[in-house]
Amino acid sequence: QVQLVESGGGLVQPGGSLRLSCTASGHTFSTYIMAWFRQAPGKEREFVVSISRSGTTRYYADFVKGRFTISRDNAKSTMYLQLANLTPEDPAIYSCAADHTLTTAEYSTPGDYDYWGQGTQVTVSS
Repeated sequence: QVQLVESGGGLVQPGGSLRLSCTASGHTFSTYIMAWFRQAPGKEREFVVSISRSGTTRYYADFVKGRFTISRDNAKSTMYLQLANLTPEDPAIYSCAADHTLTTAEYSTPGDYDYWGQGTQVTVSS
């Protein structure tokens, strides 16, 4: 099975940017469909974006509206999430997820993914 560790979270002003990373170990990273979810206090975990094994196909949640960009480097066993133009609605714990049984990246429910990182906190405040 794969182990996932996120990093890159922090405090940023409205309109600012952050780059999150998710590093995998324990299994061949390229065999996993990957995704980012987020969970704000008092809210359910919500889908942000997913990416195919090769990195060529991506599915974004509507609220992203072109502000976030997902990518992966299979040689480094790492996935990234570039956050831009952050707003007060974006603070949450951002978690990466993985699954190697999914046939495509078109899955957006937390239950679709078997492996999770511990999450990294993103805070947006002036």
